[in-house]
Amino acid sequence: MPEIHFVVRWPDDTVTACYSPSLVVQEFFVVGSSYALDDFLARSRDALGIASERVRARYGFPCSRAQAELASIEAKCRALVRARDADAPAAVRVEAFVPL
Repeated sequence: MPEIHFVVRWPDDTVTACYSPSLVVQEFFVVGSSYALDDFLARSRDALGIASERVRARYGFPCSRAQAELASIEAKCRALVRARDADAPAAVRVEAFVPL
């Protein structure tokens, strides 16, 4: 399966290369686009869930690395929600897709 990183810039200006075991993330995100935190999280859940299921269909088990990546994204979103000013918009920008 083709693996890929989707590189994101968080509202706190940190940059993370997020892993996906499938190119399906390219159907959920557009490079250069920004997504509200809740939208980014929902899209990540959907995309990484599908990617993990594709691994299950092919190899007989889900992708633990995709599940771990989703857990990291969820933790980062929770931390940003706790730390942000309620009046400040919080958006995640997709910077790039990097094939592995």
